[in-house]
Formats: sequence, structure tokens, C-alpha cells
Amino acid sequence: MRQRILPLLLALVSLSCLAPSAVAEETLPAPSGEVLLTISGNLDFPNGEDEARFDREMLMAIAPTVIETRTPWHADRGRYEGPLLREVLAAAGVRSDRVLVRALNDFEAEIPLADLHDYDVILAMSRNGSPMQIREFGPLFVLYPFDDHPELHNESVRFRSVWQVVHIHAP
Repeated sequence: MRQRILPLLLALVSLSCLAPSAVAEETLPAPSGEVLLTISGNLDFPNGEDEARFDREMLMAIAPTVIETRTPWHADRGRYEGPLLREVLAAAGVRSDRVLVRALNDFEAEIPLADLHDYDVILAMSRNGSPMQIREFGPLFVLYPFDDHPELHNESVRFRSVWQVVHIHAP
């Protein structure tokens, strides 16, 4: 029995040396469409000059999630869809305990990564089945699941709920 296992183990070890490394599997491809989001700072998987750039297709391929909730800025309940923010940051290999999220108008808010692990915060890209336009909080909106967690109805979380997101920095 030992004589049959040893050659098998040697063959497996040899094959594993030929397999691509885990790092190669985690490289971030370059965007093929319009860049909606740029992530800079402490990250492991840039796809540009020290930054990770994402187009719509790339973002929607990362942990697509639906949140049905009311927000402090909308009169009605909406159905929002987009990637989990924690998974977008993981795709870029962010190494930080917080991120700075910046909007088109240069408004910036700091979000602790603990929020993203405690709650399913998404980068909303569509509302009620339609892509979010700039005049309607788009193209990206940091959205907390307000209806699922009443404790999120506070000034700090409203401040962190940045809309018209274009850039995230991991200090």
C-alpha cells in the first residue's frame, strides 16, 4: 500500500508546482468599459498605476446583492442592487481598517471597515431595476440596509452613505 501512495503523492506535488499561484488567480483585470470607481492607497491588486479601476461589468460581477429598504432621502421603499462594498475592497486587496469615500462634488466620508463586516453595505448601482443616474444618487451609492437594522438610523451612518461615489482611498 505504501509503495502505491508514495508515487501518487510525488505526482501530486509535481502537479501543484506547475499550477498557477494563488496570487496570479487574484489579479484584477483591466476595465474594458467606462471606469466608474477608482480605489487607491494600500492595496494588493492594482490594475493601473497603484490603483484599482472598475467598470460597471466588473462591479456587477462582484457579490451582486439586493437590498430592499427605505432611505432617509427617498419617500418610498426601493429595491437597490450592487456589489457588497467589502467584496469590492477585497477584490482590490485593500489593506486598511477604514476607507475614505469621495463623491463627484469632492464630499468625502470615512467608513470603518467594521461597518462593512457588521452590515451588508452595498455600492448601489440600480434602483428599482434602472441604473442610477448622477441626478438620482448614481452612478454609485454607498447604501446601508436601513430597514433591516434600526440602529443605522443615525447621523454617523447618514454621513457615511455617500452618493455619486467615484473614488475610494485606503490610507
